[in-house]
Amino acid sequence: MSFLLAGAIAMASLTIALFFLRFWRSSGDRFFLYFALSFAIEGLHRIYAVMRDGGGEDSPLHYLIRLLAYGLIIWAILEKNLPRKERER
Repeated sequence: MSFLLAGAIAMASLTIALFFLRFWRSSGDRFFLYFALSFAIEGLHRIYAVMRDGGGEDSPLHYLIRLLAYGLIIWAILEKNLPRKERER
């Protein structure tokens, strides 16, 4: 059952990444690119975790990959909310 759920989460994450990638291509806003990368990393991580470790996530590598994905989301939000003058430098 956990393999089924991991596959569903991976599929959903990669589908969401494709939607954000489409929004990025139409708008050119890096905010959407960062979100697409984050969801793609999360989806690929789920596939890797099931194939490599059988779904176990007790290794520090799993947490570092998730930290990277969530860090991209935080960076996208912070970059979007910086004042214009700060971004032009």
